[in-house]
Amino acid sequence: MHVDVFQTLADPTRLLIVEALRGGEHAVNDIVDRVDIHQSGVSRHLRILQEAGFVQVRPEGTKRLYSLRPEPFQELDAWVTRYRVLWEARLDRFGEALERKQKARMAKPRKEEP
Repeated sequence: MHVDVFQTLADPTRLLIVEALRGGEHAVNDIVDRVDIHQSGVSRHLRILQEAGFVQVRPEGTKRLYSLRPEPFQELDAWVTRYRVLWEARLDRFGEALERKQKARMAKPRKEEP
């Protein structure tokens, strides 16, 4: 996993484009309508996403249809999965400590009010 992946997806416009393509293949003008950015900007970001391997393009007549490639997202998921163990273990320990604290609080005798 390269840092480039995170830099590519860190751009808010590219994230919007990825979200727009999540539902399937779209022409540039459809993406422009969805992300409300000029066509030249969308094309530039699509080129960056394509160069990074996130997007593929399919010509259809005069249109160019863009869609997401699953492989880079699968690689990203595999990378995150390796670290998921760390935070899940920490959350499990936190949950256990919280449960012990709640049980201790419940076990304390309450002071009687006069």
